[in-house]
Amino acid sequence: MTLSTISIVLFAALLHALWNAFVKAADDRLAILGLISVGHVILGIILSVLHPIPAVESWPFIVGSTVIHFAYYFLLYHSYRLGDLSHVYPIARGMSPVLVALGAQVFAGETLPPAAWAGVLLASTGIFMMAGDVFRGATPPVVVLTALATGAMIAAYSLVDGMGVRAAQTSLGYVGWLFIAEVFTATFIIARVGKGMLTLSRKTLLLGLFGGLVSTTAYGLVIYVKAIAPLGMVSTLRETSVVFAALIGMLWLGERPWKLRLAASIVVATGVVILGVSAI
Repeated sequence: MTLSTISIVLFAALLHALWNAFVKAADDRLAILGLISVGHVILGIILSVLHPIPAVESWPFIVGSTVIHFAYYFLLYHSYRLGDLSHVYPIARGMSPVLVALGAQVFAGETLPPAAWAGVLLASTGIFMMAGDVFRGATPPVVVLTALATGAMIAAYSLVDGMGVRAAQTSLGYVGWLFIAEVFTATFIIARVGKGMLTLSRKTLLLGLFGGLVSTTAYGLVIYVKAIAPLGMVSTLRETSVVFAALIGMLWLGERPWKLRLAASIVVATGVVILGVSAI
């Protein structure tokens, strides 16, 4: 990985934390998720017009990723309905780097050097630290289990899309059709909200559509880098979004405590530095 690709993924991490904060802060989280999916579809259509259709070999990956993303949105909605952003987000994201690195080794034949594995494990440890005392019984078990299930979906679609974009022969074409396929998720969510979509405030509509733009940009950048860089490294760098999410949770949503999250951020940053040095 080069410094430029590392910078791209870190910027995507900031954007990812931002749209998750939109979902948590919204009055109607299900409607916001539906609008975000609509934003994905719109930008997907634009990308598909501007770029070639992905190779046939990548189509099964698009289908698989679409199904996994549906489960991810379902679990994400219930996670934020039940728990705080700064608790749910680190649990969901903390397990992803290790699972993706292991999956990439098994399914994509990618073997990380020892230094890179040290960075991955250290960053994941720091990410889990940000969850605070949720594993000591302070948070209902259903919140922890839902967040862990969300993390498993994150690892699954990260691996599937990493392999799919390499088979597609066009990174942005793959991203475009992946987002178009999200029309099924958008339709399902909007149908569940029903007539409530017609009474949403202008603020909620704009927030949802803007969240879709931010979300598509974040994931599009990550998929682009996955085409040229090891999946485990990309996944770990992307999950630095927990640092941004912790700051957003404290400064915007007023979530506490802050000392443990600051210490955990330093651990994550150390892991990322080790990972970055091993990748250059």
